[in-house]
Amino acid sequence: MSQTGPPMTGIPRINDPAPDFEATSTHGVIRLSDFTKQGKWVLLFSHPADFTPVCSTELVDLARRSPDFEAVNTQLIGVSVDSIYSHIAWTRSLAEKLGQDIPYPIIADLDTRVAQLYGMIHPGASATATVRAVFVIDPKQVVRALVYYPMQAGRNIDELLRIVQALQTVDANGVSTPANWRPGDAVLVPAPATTDAAKTRAEGSEGYDVVDWYLSTKKLA
Repeated sequence: MSQTGPPMTGIPRINDPAPDFEATSTHGVIRLSDFTKQGKWVLLFSHPADFTPVCSTELVDLARRSPDFEAVNTQLIGVSVDSIYSHIAWTRSLAEKLGQDIPYPIIADLDTRVAQLYGMIHPGASATATVRAVFVIDPKQVVRALVYYPMQAGRNIDELLRIVQALQTVDANGVSTPANWRPGDAVLVPAPATTDAAKTRAEGSEGYDVVDWYLSTKKLA
């Protein structure tokens, strides 16, 4: 596997460029930029090790929900420091024992290059295994969200999908999303930036559901 561009240290932050990479996976050699150049969003997620209980449930549930991610133009990519042969054996076992094929690529990151680029190895948790990291990367190859879980707690797949849907809604409509937002719920409109605009907003003449001048919502068409 080769790295594209200079090495990075630490964890890429929100709105940082997502480090590009080329890596061996269960779908052959893949590059992050191959997906983003197609206009896709990417959900890049790491797991500590193959053939482990929590990771197995996560991979299977992500596979079952893969049509939902495809529906919002999002490519799933898994990564761990196991070998390609271990990945193949594990995915075959999941198909046999749990009846679920894994339709997305899993990177075999034996040299930890991808893990190091994305800060997925936390020495306090393990010197060699990746923690449960999730990076949401947009089509401009920018990190839009990142979530880290401890090794013992499985991820909520509904929430990962919701994050993608919320970010896409924000981008498409110039709005924000409130706590617990789901597609179809009302969204938050930007607060006014002048006293005159605040007065207009408070008067309710713009057609929003106004709680106060700084807190207003609307339904998207």
